[in-house]
Amino acid sequence: MASAAIQLDVEAYDASTPRPMGRNSAGEGFLRAFLKHADVDRFHLWNFRDLPQDELEALLDRLGPVDRPVVWLGRGDRQALGQPGAVYIPAPTLRAEAWARRAFGPTSYSITGITHTIVENYILDEMAGLLIAPTEPWDALICTSEAGRRAVENHLAGVAAYLQDRFGATRLPPAQLVTIPLGVHTADFGQDPAARVRWRERLDIPPDAPVALHMGRFSVTTKLHPGPSGLALQQAAERLGRPVYWLMFGGARRPEDEQAFQAAASAFAPDVQVRLAPDTEAQTRDELVSAADVFLSLSDNLQETFGLTPVEAMAAGLPCVVSDWNGYRDTVRHGVDGFRIRTLQPRPGLGSDLVYAYAQGIMGYEDYAGSAALLTAVDVAEAAEGLTALFSDAGLRARMGAAGQARARETFDWRGVIPQYQALWAELARRRLAAPAQPPLDNPFRPDPFDMFADHPTAPLTADTLVALARPFAEGEAALLLDLPAVRNVAARLPATPEAEAVLAAVAASPRSVGALLAEVAPERRPFVERGILWLAKFGFLRLSGKSTRN
Repeated sequence: MASAAIQLDVEAYDASTPRPMGRNSAGEGFLRAFLKHADVDRFHLWNFRDLPQDELEALLDRLGPVDRPVVWLGRGDRQALGQPGAVYIPAPTLRAEAWARRAFGPTSYSITGITHTIVENYILDEMAGLLIAPTEPWDALICTSEAGRRAVENHLAGVAAYLQDRFGATRLPPAQLVTIPLGVHTADFGQDPAARVRWRERLDIPPDAPVALHMGRFSVTTKLHPGPSGLALQQAAERLGRPVYWLMFGGARRPEDEQAFQAAASAFAPDVQVRLAPDTEAQTRDELVSAADVFLSLSDNLQETFGLTPVEAMAAGLPCVVSDWNGYRDTVRHGVDGFRIRTLQPRPGLGSDLVYAYAQGIMGYEDYAGSAALLTAVDVAEAAEGLTALFSDAGLRARMGAAGQARARETFDWRGVIPQYQALWAELARRRLAAPAQPPLDNPFRPDPFDMFADHPTAPLTADTLVALARPFAEGEAALLLDLPAVRNVAARLPATPEAEAVLAAVAASPRSVGALLAEVAPERRPFVERGILWLAKFGFLRLSGKSTRN
């Protein structure tokens, strides 16, 4: 089947760090799944940041085993991306790669990226840039949910309207957007009666007490506000006439975030018994699902586009009470796997002041996301009804938990998601190979310095310029001087010392034109030798003569 070179960066695929972000968990899950389930005979891994090889191999060892050969691509090996035919970027940053590919020809390979959060300024700029970047019909931005895809479409529609109004643009090729969900390794999750007893005893929770589980980072501003959840649990406890427990797993990046989250939770649920997980280890998470009866997540934040935690809870057999919000709508079926709780937000047009303040730096990202979340209402009474129904009916919990577990295994296990990626790469390859071949092209936003600054020198070097030896050199003298650190800079991509000595030898007897010298050089090396003639003249090895006019 079709494949892609994986743009490899330890940070993007590592959820083992303290307080990982959702994109880290999603990235680790994807890479682990790709190594396990991809139908390929070899893996192409692109070390695009030029990281130490042992760091990358340590990541693979942890997520592997890697049971097929690995083809390592170096930082500058973009031409080799044509071997698998596509590249996978673990972010929505297709724009820069499309410009980089242009130098090798737009049909040389396909580019695919993926959305996670799409509300930050730099991500908005990246996505808007897709309309003017040299993306092609054989490239694609993967959106993890239908709601996320429509959000990207809305954003691009606004940018397209501006370009049409400002420049009269009539041909704006749409970015190729596809929806592929995130996956989970469902075998990692399940119910363990012994873990249920152990954790309930450890957290001082009675064996028969109703318990709702929260999984996710603690952030009032960029994850979810715990107020509606607390209110719903408080009402459920009052209806049941017995204590309800709220088990929280997640932690925060900063102590003040955790304190604010816990304070908000307690303020709206004064009679609910809150229990905090002792750490943020994956093993603790996997065991705590057994201690709970219901998964509760009333997401209200624009940062979310998919939301992995409900799928993880479903995989463990927990019924879910979640907000009818973003990607949750694609995962939890209302009345089947749990309950999706109604949400409302302001009508379009009532948030322009917030985004203006964010765009101008008057407020930061957390204040922007948090402000929008404060204006998103979740139906607390409906959530309380769902929780009460599940807490009071073990049969309903079992039916919904079993339905959710089956759905997670059938629809969201990585074993079935990875083939969707490979099917996408196959379709993009079909389009790319059917397109007419296109030559390498320059990037007009990053012009050739000798083009942009063509008026700086007296004149350019031409094929008619005569090249002569500036002075005789003793044996080995030229090579010694050419290799001085002040003379040779590897970044300038200069001629090799033997190439430079060959030029000096060629003109030692009599001057020759630049064109005549280049005729004796291999075609692929001519640009470097042509430039190198000026380098040799700069340091007194050669003397150049020809027509030039000084104004």
